[in-house]
Amino acid sequence: MPVANLYPIPAEVSFVDAAAAPLVFATAWRMLTTKAQLRAGEWVLVVGAGGGVATAAIQIAKLLGAAVIVTTGGAEKARRARELGADEAIDYRTADVPAAVRQVTGGGGVDVVIDSVGAATWTSSLECLSKGGRLVTCGATAGPLTELDLRTLWRKQITLSGSTMASDEEFRAVMALLAQGRLRPVVDRVYPLSETRAAMEHLQSAAHFGKVVVEV
Repeated sequence: MPVANLYPIPAEVSFVDAAAAPLVFATAWRMLTTKAQLRAGEWVLVVGAGGGVATAAIQIAKLLGAAVIVTTGGAEKARRARELGADEAIDYRTADVPAAVRQVTGGGGVDVVIDSVGAATWTSSLECLSKGGRLVTCGATAGPLTELDLRTLWRKQITLSGSTMASDEEFRAVMALLAQGRLRPVVDRVYPLSETRAAMEHLQSAAHFGKVVVEV
C-alpha cells in the first residue's frame, strides 16, 4: 500500500471505530457539504436512519446547523436516531412520509434529501423536497431502477446529484472531526472473523442500527 494512501489512526479512536468510520463518514460528508452544500437552518431528510451512511449523515447535518428528519422502521430505531440528534423521526411502515414531512416543515418540505435506499423510496424522496430542493443519492439497497416524473423535476426546480466516497481533502476533514470526538461511528455489533456468516445474516435481517464490524 502506498504511504500516501495511509492515514494514521488517532490515539483517541479504537480499531473498531476506525474500521466503522471512514467509508460512511467520508460518503456522508461529501453528500452534505460538497454535493448538497447544506447550510445552517435548512431541513434535511435522511432516508433509512439505521444504515451506516444515515447515522453519519444525521450527525454531520446537526454539526452543520441543520434540522434533521429521519425515516426508519420501528420505535426503537426512531429513539436511537433521536439520540444521535434527529429532530423528528417518521416510521415509514405506518406513515405517509411526504405528508408527515410537510407537516413537520410547515408545508414547505425539506431542502435536502439524503437517500441511499433507491427504488423503494425514490418517488417519496422527491415529493418531500421543497422548491429548489436537492436530492443526493449514494446507493440502491432496494434496487437501482426507478421512474422519474420529469414534471416534478422542473416544477420544483430540483437538483439531483450522485455521490460516492470522498476526495483526500474531504476524508481528512471529516476524520479530524472524528478524532476530536465531534462525530462518532455507530457500531451495532462486532463479530469475530469466524462468525462472518452470522454478521452477514444480521445485516440482511435489517435489524441493525449502525455498522456491523468483523474483527480479525
